[in-house]
Amino acid sequence: MAFTLATWNINSVRLREALVTRLMTEDAPDVLCLQECKSPVDKIPFEAFQALGYTHMVARGQKGYNGVAIFSKIPMVEAGAEDFAALGHARHIAGRLENGVTVHNFYVPAGGDIADREANEKFGQKLDFLAEMRDYFRGAKTEKSILVGDLNIAPREDDVWDHKKLLKVVSHTPIEVKKLAEVQESAAWVDITRQDMPEGRVYSWWSYRSADWDAADKGRRLDHVWATPDISNAAHSSRIRRETRGWEGPSDHAPVFATFDL
Repeated sequence: MAFTLATWNINSVRLREALVTRLMTEDAPDVLCLQECKSPVDKIPFEAFQALGYTHMVARGQKGYNGVAIFSKIPMVEAGAEDFAALGHARHIAGRLENGVTVHNFYVPAGGDIADREANEKFGQKLDFLAEMRDYFRGAKTEKSILVGDLNIAPREDDVWDHKKLLKVVSHTPIEVKKLAEVQESAAWVDITRQDMPEGRVYSWWSYRSADWDAADKGRRLDHVWATPDISNAAHSSRIRRETRGWEGPSDHAPVFATFDL
């Protein structure tokens, strides 16, 4: 069974319902993972998505903050949700597809503006969240799995517009990159986007603060698609739908896609 998966930090699923339905109509991924839904589960506009063929949903929600959801055209059941770092935040949901593939959808904390856990509690929470992600997958027999989401870290030098200028900026600091590498090593996760696009600058996020985000192109690759080694070779056709950043009332993130032949 071949299926296409997309991950997108939507920055309010209710505010941007029209953008979600546009993506579902124009690109029609079989599985769509959203982060930062900012909605209780019962307020997510699931009926509108069902009408477009997304008949299955697993989600964790919060009013006004966080929130993760997976919508699928393929039969899917919930496969768990963890409260990493005991933050009480809706930042993880997992769904299992009918072919046995488990999809983990994450929204890792952004970490605030100061890259110092002593001066910034949010940065410490981010590091703790990543450490618990690492330990969770180290302790599990993780197979036939995909991990996606807004991981809020751009790990490679070519994942940011200027490596040297961003070394002290949260999302690209050496300690964050190290912690994310530990998560990746915990289940030998393969970075599918970079498997397909091994060279060159690749971005999925552009700040709202930029007057002309497209021309400035000061982006970061914060959104990721990973897979366990047993299915990573089945992945292909990765792409980032950059155009969505220019849609009316956009999220500051663009969807990341990959197709799996399983």
